[in-house]
Amino acid sequence: MKHSDGFSLIELTIVVGLLAIISMVAASYFGDNVTRANRTDARAGLTEVSGSLEKCRSLYGSYNSASCNVTFPRATDSNFYSITAALAASTFTLTATPVAGGPQAADADCTTLTLTNTGVQGATGADTSRCW
Repeated sequence: MKHSDGFSLIELTIVVGLLAIISMVAASYFGDNVTRANRTDARAGLTEVSGSLEKCRSLYGSYNSASCNVTFPRATDSNFYSITAALAASTFTLTATPVAGGPQAADADCTTLTLTNTGVQGATGADTSRCW
């Protein structure tokens, strides 16, 4: 009987293959979590701008007052999203869109997030139930 030390090439190939499969699954899961976590930048930005616009309405009587110092478009804190607005005297709709070439640009589930003056939250994309 022949005694050998070490691993055969087949055993080594199987282990390397299993490690490759596990790492691909882990990387995919991690990437999805990062994308979902980065959406908080859009939600926080929309909420912050909404508060600023509410302050303008309290002080100047309208959301689109020339005295209001809220400007658009504006970047979110982490610069993952750009926020634009459709303003009228008594209504607004804010839209957060991923910055082109940024880490959120490939987020197909939530391509835009919206917030209105009445607090209605909306989104566009493949799976909008996960946006807010």
